[in-house]
Amino acid sequence: MERVNHSLEPVFDQRSRVLILGTMPSPVSRREAFYYANPANRFWKVLSNVLEEECPGDREEKRCWLLRHRIALWDVLRSCDIEGASDQSIRNPVANDIPG
Repeated sequence: MERVNHSLEPVFDQRSRVLILGTMPSPVSRREAFYYANPANRFWKVLSNVLEEECPGDREEKRCWLLRHRIALWDVLRSCDIEGASDQSIRNPVANDIPG
């Protein structure tokens, strides 16, 4: 079990109308410094299918792509004890200030 502090900034701007919330960035996402960075995660593929567009490539393309579609992206936890990327293992969660 490892204590993890959320290290990624939320993705949003004044035009954002849809907020997608995850739980806590995975070890791969924290290492790559962007959301859903693990190639095995289907987030980007599913979202690109829903929006009927090609999957964005790098971190900056993903960020711009989300904003162009008025999508905000963040996580509900600011910190927690967690094993790897297992939400089931989360202990001692501290929430992000989402309304703020």
